[in-house]
Amino acid sequence: MSHTVHGLVPILATPFLPDGSLDRPSLRRLVEFQLASGVDGVAVFGMASEGFALTAAERRTILADVTETVGGQVPVVAGVNGTSTVTALEQAREAIGADALMVLPPFMVKPGPDQLLDFYGELGAVGCEVMVQDAPGITGVAMSPALLVELGKVPGVTSVKIESPPTVPKVGAVSGGDLAVLGGMNAQFVLEEYARGAVGTMPACEFPDLLAPILADWNAGRQGQARQAFARLLPLIVHGLQPGIAWAVHKHVLVRRGIIDHAIVRSPAKPLDAAGTALVDEILEVLV
Repeated sequence: MSHTVHGLVPILATPFLPDGSLDRPSLRRLVEFQLASGVDGVAVFGMASEGFALTAAERRTILADVTETVGGQVPVVAGVNGTSTVTALEQAREAIGADALMVLPPFMVKPGPDQLLDFYGELGAVGCEVMVQDAPGITGVAMSPALLVELGKVPGVTSVKIESPPTVPKVGAVSGGDLAVLGGMNAQFVLEEYARGAVGTMPACEFPDLLAPILADWNAGRQGQARQAFARLLPLIVHGLQPGIAWAVHKHVLVRRGIIDHAIVRSPAKPLDAAGTALVDEILEVLV
């Protein structure tokens, strides 16, 4: 199996200034924090990046800043979320400097299995490794384990990120074939996914320094120690999975940790209210 993306690969948040524009200094600090935490890669334009709310020009700026800051130390994954083959190909071709593409299926008009094989075939021909993003909760597009196995035979398609609950049995059903299998959903079931054959995880980006040692313990055979540490981290993980406010949770934690300057989110994402902020702060007090 030949693939670039593995291990801990956080999805970077997109920091904004109070006027709504990109906060590029905060973005660079965020990338530096990931590298200092020992990540195996970073990703942009995923759901945790508010990729749905970024312009094409902003995507180019963000990817250029991230790849420059990374400086080849780890792979950079760029999300592609076009709603048709043409728009997805446009995003893929503009992802200059990315080492791999994390590609959602088109979802405004639901494609059938044969159309998905054609779609990922065209994306795989762009020349950059392709990760299939299996996220039916976002797209409404269901991909069976059998279809994912077939997609693994498509030239250029090297991995899949499984975010289709229950993720653990699906990871087990797909692992061991042509595709490298990674988990998502903010690493909620990462240890079980690793136990079933996953080679990586792609959570949000506010706790890589806390998750990296847990994964190191797990991979070294210290499963009990890993589970104990993960249990402490789980409340923060679950908080970052809440629809509507997940982005505000990620950014509030990053602000509290001194990594970015502002917790601004773009509509339709919602900010945290005072009570929600206090709850996240309580969780952080026992972690950092």
